[in-house]
Amino acid sequence: MTGLASSLLLAAVLQVAPAQTQPAQIVISPERAEIEVTETARLTVTAQDGAGRVLDDLPVRWVASTPELASVSADGVVTGLNPGMARITAVVGRKPVSVSVVIRALPAARLIANVGSDEPYAGQVIPVWVSASNRLGEPVKGPELSWSSSNSDIAAVDAAGLVFARQAGSATISVSGGTVSTSLELRVKPDPGISYRLEPTESRVRTGDVIRFTATAQTDSGETVRVFPEWSLSGLGAQIEDEEGQGVFVAEEAGTYRVSARMGERDVQSGVVIVEPRGADAQLIQLGRGGISEHHSGDVWVFEGVDGRDYAYIGTFMWDWMKVWDVTDPSNPVLTDSLQLDARRINDVKIHPNNRLGIVTREGASSRRNGMVFLDLSTPAHPEILSEYTETVTGGVHNVWISGEHELVYAVHNGTRAVHVIDISDPEAPLEVGRWGIDSEQRSLHDVMVQDGYAYVSYWDDGVVILDVGAGSHGGTPTTPTFVSRFKYPIGNTHVAWRYGQYLFVGDEIFPAEWDANGAIHARGYIHVLDVSDIENPVEVAKYEVPEAGAHNVWIEDDKMYVGYYQAGLRVVDISGELRGDLYKQGREIATILTTDSETTTPNWPMAWGAQVFKGRIYSSDLNSGLWITELKERSRVVF
Repeated sequence: MTGLASSLLLAAVLQVAPAQTQPAQIVISPERAEIEVTETARLTVTAQDGAGRVLDDLPVRWVASTPELASVSADGVVTGLNPGMARITAVVGRKPVSVSVVIRALPAARLIANVGSDEPYAGQVIPVWVSASNRLGEPVKGPELSWSSSNSDIAAVDAAGLVFARQAGSATISVSGGTVSTSLELRVKPDPGISYRLEPTESRVRTGDVIRFTATAQTDSGETVRVFPEWSLSGLGAQIEDEEGQGVFVAEEAGTYRVSARMGERDVQSGVVIVEPRGADAQLIQLGRGGISEHHSGDVWVFEGVDGRDYAYIGTFMWDWMKVWDVTDPSNPVLTDSLQLDARRINDVKIHPNNRLGIVTREGASSRRNGMVFLDLSTPAHPEILSEYTETVTGGVHNVWISGEHELVYAVHNGTRAVHVIDISDPEAPLEVGRWGIDSEQRSLHDVMVQDGYAYVSYWDDGVVILDVGAGSHGGTPTTPTFVSRFKYPIGNTHVAWRYGQYLFVGDEIFPAEWDANGAIHARGYIHVLDVSDIENPVEVAKYEVPEAGAHNVWIEDDKMYVGYYQAGLRVVDISGELRGDLYKQGREIATILTTDSETTTPNWPMAWGAQVFKGRIYSSDLNSGLWITELKERSRVVF
């Protein structure tokens, strides 16, 4: 819980604080504390009036402003949860005061070393990999290590754990970190005469294209020898990483690069890569507008109605109307109806694949019974309320996903912060048939997407969680989700996830601590690209980050990612081929458009919410200005 969420929590505390004597000064002691993860520290509060007199017996409310790092009890005892700079706030009356608590990582309590080969040939270079864990069994990242060899004439080791096999014999390689150490034995074999090779030797690609270099070795007698290349790169603007012995190259800038693979102490092979600019090859052309300037807009969903015409339904932010637009002529959207609900926020709109049933989410109802509203789309220009479901989701539903195949809705419930599975086979009498949530007191759930039997659940500071909901790989069914894996990153705020091919595109949403929906919101956050080829072990391999702006919702189709990037507008990104590194700097961005004009609640400030591709057009909603309809057009090229 960071940024927006923690600010809202503190605001709620201040709002419900009872009327009482207001102190002129509050002091928390100590002003700064430092503890390790799992350790505790007690904070105390002294309150004084304007004359400097101590005010006794004033109630104190403690709030962990960074609950992902530390918790605090009702009597001010702070417990370290994760490394970082935690912020603890004491509220006395309506006056908040905060202090910082440094949470140190637990040191390594165990080291495990593995070597590429414990019987290398003389002349080879062999890496040693070390994993460190603390006393809780959790991994320790980046421990400071020291290395030594019992006989450097046989096998030497450098400060990074790279072993140089020099002549036949035995040697012990030792590594230590803090108070723990481990070692391994090497038996170096005589050099049989090894020749090395690197492929490809020359390549021509564009920025963002990935090349995999392969290093091989062979003895004079024809025996294949396993090699462990150490990769290096000449020039800036590109990167190369080792992946199971291959060198994975990608460039952000055009130029000529030399890739080198060190496979022996005196054996280096190299290849040349000529990189050309990728170049944007399309542009977004505005076709139509459904301007909304009297209130803020939310999510949009576009579909073909049972009457054969096309419609866009748009939710609202801090408003109680859903808008209905006829977009059959995308150059001239027509507002056909507005549907009023008891809600302060209609965040999500989804349409059943049969195009006869709509679902809108409801938050902030005056009756405090939120949940979902089901719409009869027999006359899509004028939808009517068919039924409501509030029974187990009265705390509010933020987002939903409809599985038409199984007649189920996966609903993100604000109250339980769990995914509720609702049977909608009879939409006039929906029924909860399943539920799944993580075991975390600080959990905050935001979104869910279901694809090919897996649910991708965005759990804010707890990261993205993958569930089996019918894939069968981990025993899950559509109504009984089972855990598959989770990926979290330090900044948290996991907001949305979309699966496409071997990749999962995960966006985080970061708002400033203080923001005003009616003003310019300086959002931050970007798209993390995870390789989920091994779905139990997602790995982050790339990112898409527009400077000085914040990502929101995504839509992916035909190797293109459409991102509502808040104040940076609508962006279209080429995600074809293998993805590595920084997609923005590589020039993979195809086209952009700023979603703002004179019809807006906030002049000169776009807040693109998301996008949907429908019949070749891109339909976007903007928090400040409503509906945008664009088309992606190839740029004409002049050939000389």
